[in-house]
Amino acid sequence: MDSIAGTKSSLTWVVNITVVLLVVLWTLPTAGLLISSFRDRDQITASGWWTALSASEQNIGFRAASPEEARPEGDLWVITGNAFGTEEGTLSRFGTSSRAPAAYEAGTTVEDDGARITVETDGSYRIEYATQPEGRRGMRIFGTAVEPPAFTLANYERVLFSEGIGQSFINTMTVTLPATVIPIVIAAFAAYALAWMQFPGRALLIAVVVGLLVVPLQMSLIPLLKLHNAVGIGKSYLGIWLAHTAFGMPLAIYLLRNYIAGLPREIIESARVDGATDFQIFVRIILPLSFPALASFAIFQFLWTWNDLLVATVFLGNTEQQLVMTGRLRELLGSRGGDWEILAASAFVSIAVPLVVFFAMQKYLVRGLLAGSVKGG
Repeated sequence: MDSIAGTKSSLTWVVNITVVLLVVLWTLPTAGLLISSFRDRDQITASGWWTALSASEQNIGFRAASPEEARPEGDLWVITGNAFGTEEGTLSRFGTSSRAPAAYEAGTTVEDDGARITVETDGSYRIEYATQPEGRRGMRIFGTAVEPPAFTLANYERVLFSEGIGQSFINTMTVTLPATVIPIVIAAFAAYALAWMQFPGRALLIAVVVGLLVVPLQMSLIPLLKLHNAVGIGKSYLGIWLAHTAFGMPLAIYLLRNYIAGLPREIIESARVDGATDFQIFVRIILPLSFPALASFAIFQFLWTWNDLLVATVFLGNTEQQLVMTGRLRELLGSRGGDWEILAASAFVSIAVPLVVFFAMQKYLVRGLLAGSVKGG
């Protein structure tokens, strides 16, 4: 025998390791996104998010003071200044060419182009000439600056108050909440009817619902939009609510029907013997017992509508007053392709609400998906 009762299969370790790897693969990008959202642009450009807690090095270039500011000291003409201006900083190395910006240790003196150059670790420099220098532009000097770890909330302030994400957040909530509640209400009634009510064509309707699960929504976008325009709702919140309701209805009915059909028949029959109507049975018995299935579909529908871009673009539009979160992030990606700190903060703002919803209702997810998988009506 490959396994003995009371002992674990050798595949258990494979399953556990696989689950751990999947969790790590999903967690690391999220952690990196969160850390990057608190870093500034220079830090993101210079180093990866995994180095956020350690000092990083960044190549810089600065121009020394003009030769006109040189002052005599004995037989020499001297120019002094600081690479960081009035700010504080640390230099580890410096150079006189962009090809070798870290050629010399900070604090050493080198000769270049008839001058003796000394750059200290605090960024102060001293350039000595044997004769009075000429020209109006100062010497170009390069260096490697040591940046200490730093975090900021400026990215979130800019995203929430300067980039229009606040309005897009409200628009997304306006779309998502009704688009989640409406299909749940309609599908719950339909699921009860398909599970416990006998009427002609019941089996055919169930088959149609199952068939609609595999129909790509892209096939119906344009015809449905033409229908909306014909009846006068066009690109509006009502139109996108109805669109999300139609696209989510097959899964909702299928999921809820399987769950409701698996409820004990004795409870339904006892209620009917006591004179309860179908509506009373549905409201007082079915709905309270079906909460895990309702919650599991609510998670799916909420995540789908919150992260949706295609349906929102087709049925709502791209104006500033109608743009949803995913559309706003697309605009930021198009106009601010190099502002990774803004994109990171925007992305994390957009996934914050779905994460809260998922973790708050995850205990119902598996119960709602597995219930009714063995017994059906």
